[in-house]
Amino acid sequence: MRKSLYTTLMAATVLSTAAFGGNPQRAGSAGASELLINPWAGSAGLANSNVASVMGLEGSFMNIAGLAHNEGTEVGFANTQWLVGSGISVNAAGIAQQVGENGNLALSIQSFDYGEWDITTEDQPEGGAGTISPTSIVIGLGYAQRFTTNIYGGVNIKVYNSTISNLSATGIAVDAGVQYITETKKNERNVRLGITLKNVGPSFSYGGDGLSINLPVPQGGYSQAFNSRSADFELPTQLTLGGAYDWNIAKNIHRLTINAAFVANSFEKDNYVFGLEYGFKKWLAVRAGYRVNDNRVDGRNTTALSGPSAGVMFNAPMGKANFRFDYAYRAAQNFSGIHTIGVAVAF
Repeated sequence: MRKSLYTTLMAATVLSTAAFGGNPQRAGSAGASELLINPWAGSAGLANSNVASVMGLEGSFMNIAGLAHNEGTEVGFANTQWLVGSGISVNAAGIAQQVGENGNLALSIQSFDYGEWDITTEDQPEGGAGTISPTSIVIGLGYAQRFTTNIYGGVNIKVYNSTISNLSATGIAVDAGVQYITETKKNERNVRLGITLKNVGPSFSYGGDGLSINLPVPQGGYSQAFNSRSADFELPTQLTLGGAYDWNIAKNIHRLTINAAFVANSFEKDNYVFGLEYGFKKWLAVRAGYRVNDNRVDGRNTTALSGPSAGVMFNAPMGKANFRFDYAYRAAQNFSGIHTIGVAVAF
């Protein structure tokens, strides 16, 4: 068992070494940054620190290995008001289904609405030529499996599409993750470890009629359509290493879980994230988290996402099903925070 875990972690380390040649100076030069946005309230309230302890459908974003903990069927929906004041909203939906004794499949969809923008041209720099409504969508198909009672792993394949007026870009990204749960002689499973490598894939570019422009031909007396080229952009590859510890009190009536993770980004500064969750039986959970950005290079914070987060979960049995409500708040500099509301049914 230990040999299998060692082999898996070494393989992930080798892959990550090839993927991470970036540094903070490359911030903003990647595309498809939507792939880094967490649409689920449970893990958002923990500041994305639960890479080692996430379970079920939310593992399709945090760590696909966590999907393997699902038993039966889970259906979830979530809405995020992203950087309140920017007019951006994110909607997510997903379904996880157990297949066989140890496997799980998940289908997830994440849609971004940026609102309406005024069209500006050289002749109308203040607008007045109509509006456009850019959109982005991420569709993921993941599979996770319990290999032993201690080792869980999975792979998630995502299709990304971004459309703005008469331009669009489509690409493919892959996530892979592993979770390891220790087990003592007293059958206690308190310590959890997790690793995930996300958004690995080839670069791609925008294409469409928007790259065509009619220009006069020199000394020709007529106009002709010319097509400009769009540069390829890379994906925001990310490696996360994390751990978690559970304290079960009074015969599992009360639970306290501490999460911590290190996030290595290929196109922005690295992050340190921490989370604490209190659970009362399976009915209630209260969460808090904190994100620290590694600003040692320039001493400046170059992202709106930093600081505290918080969340709450209510779970209500409904016959053979469980209905869950989640809410999360994340602080954001220069904006009025980020709000996420989600519901899920497991049966």
